[in-house]
Amino acid sequence: MIKKVSKLYQTDYPHTFPKDFLWGGATAANQIEGAFDTDGKGLTTAEVVKKATDRRQISMENVTKASLKEALAEKTVGDYPKRRGIDFYHQYPADIKLFAQMGFKALRISIAWARIFPNGDEKRQNKAGLRFYDNLIAEMKKYNIEPVVTLSHYDMPLGLTLKYNGWASREAISDFTRFTQTVFERYKDKVKYWITFNEINTGAWGFHETGALEFEADP
Repeated sequence: MIKKVSKLYQTDYPHTFPKDFLWGGATAANQIEGAFDTDGKGLTTAEVVKKATDRRQISMENVTKASLKEALAEKTVGDYPKRRGIDFYHQYPADIKLFAQMGFKALRISIAWARIFPNGDEKRQNKAGLRFYDNLIAEMKKYNIEPVVTLSHYDMPLGLTLKYNGWASREAISDFTRFTQTVFERYKDKVKYWITFNEINTGAWGFHETGALEFEADP
């Protein structure tokens, strides 16, 4: 009986992964890039979240109008860790090389909306922001690392929060569409795997995903 079960297991549940399985890791622009005010980038919701002694309190859900005013007054990294990240914006060639040495076959990144459209609603793209992602994706391809790209990962342009309360307003749809069409067209031949929203279920919780300080959505 044991031999039969063992044989069945080996047939239906092989112990090896497929040769094309994408081993790798996952990141997000707001976690690693830093360079929050470099090359025309605008502020995002992630970059107004203040550090705390208890890391569990470092949450976009704790942002208030008062704390937002304080964050806007701070023009340096200050007490806002997402403004620094790990300086991936400047260090990515060395980091990608290390990932390749670890055997990465894929890397999930995200494209910061505010690096392409600083306030979120511009009609013209920020070319410097696009060049960064051009170079980043090219570096990944150099090491045969497959890019998996998230379009929205907890970093709505702060300009849209201030303008019409983020995703609580349907006006955000046209702005997001402009952003996604821009990157789809630019990277359609270089990126096969796209993720629209990171953990979209968190949209039910407010500012963390939606960029809405006052969570009263349009009908």
